[in-house]
Amino acid sequence: MEILLVGDKYNVHNILADALKRKGHTVTVVSTEKFGNIREGGINLRSSNGLLGTASLFARILLALPRMKGYDIVEIAGLNFLDLPLPMVGKIYDFLRKHNKKVIVAVLDTDYYYVKTCYEGLQLRYNEYFYNNRLTPYSTNHKKETQKWRAPAMKKLSQKITCTANGIIACLPEYYSAYIPPYPTKTFYINLPADTTAIHPTFIEKEPEKVRFLIVMQKGLDAKKGRDLLLETAKSVCQSHSDKAELIVKEQLTFDEYCHCIESAHVVLDQIYSLTPSAEAILAMTYGRIAVSGAEPEYYDFLNEQENQPVVNVLPDEKDIAATLEWVIANKHALPEMSHNSRKFVEKYNDSEKIARQYLDIWQKL
Repeated sequence: MEILLVGDKYNVHNILADALKRKGHTVTVVSTEKFGNIREGGINLRSSNGLLGTASLFARILLALPRMKGYDIVEIAGLNFLDLPLPMVGKIYDFLRKHNKKVIVAVLDTDYYYVKTCYEGLQLRYNEYFYNNRLTPYSTNHKKETQKWRAPAMKKLSQKITCTANGIIACLPEYYSAYIPPYPTKTFYINLPADTTAIHPTFIEKEPEKVRFLIVMQKGLDAKKGRDLLLETAKSVCQSHSDKAELIVKEQLTFDEYCHCIESAHVVLDQIYSLTPSAEAILAMTYGRIAVSGAEPEYYDFLNEQENQPVVNVLPDEKDIAATLEWVIANKHALPEMSHNSRKFVEKYNDSEKIARQYLDIWQKL
């Protein structure tokens, strides 16, 4: 098959592309993320700030359009899949539909339907907008961001794309729950992919003298994922247990730099507002590291996994975060077993070879 993957959010499409290529398919990835990797033969549609940046991006898109025609499958990373004014995104989408056989929406991040579900639905026990029936600090302090997703223009574009796309594939149970009510017949779920072929784990083989926690701050994601609160709480906990724990803080890393840092740590601090682990948590587990992230019972029930539950679940609450990190420190003797269980979990649910087969099966059915 000839496949075009538009957007490399959280490196998902790059990992998927590698697995599809190993199966003999021809895959082109359109890179849109500033800190991602542009693959050989890929298309660079990364954005820059300001009006000049928008103009430059639009010019590059016009030059790239001839390379974005004639594919069996085009999968776009989200509804707002390019960093352009929404009417322009709509025009590019129309072009992709007209000049390719099938267009699929990959739901990889926050969008109109997810935010709508968070505010109006009852499916999610908590999220980045509400916890214990109250607005979270993120929701209170980032009202413009919330309003962007709920704006009439965003609603119009989102409904246009989802109504006309051939299918919708969600990568997290939360996103799946947002799309099933309006689009039950063309919404599917596939786990996030992990490149277990290329990434060789470096397991924690013995109890460490000090637990090395890693947190990577990324502009635009810190508050949304609750890493601002995670950072402050982790600093306090590690200072209180300086003989048993240390905190590694990094900022604005490329994907390759992030992978290198993971190997230097034992525990990766991911997020607090989600019921499920993110792509970064899955990546850490692929390396045999322990992820502190979302992993509520709903997540394991969704997967029907009752035995191996390696993600350290944390709530969006300062006291719970502190208690969770202190538990990890007090039980550092268990880190070797948790390290191996993390990799086993990823191999079972996120192996990119399995994930690629699931994508191919769904694409062919649509």
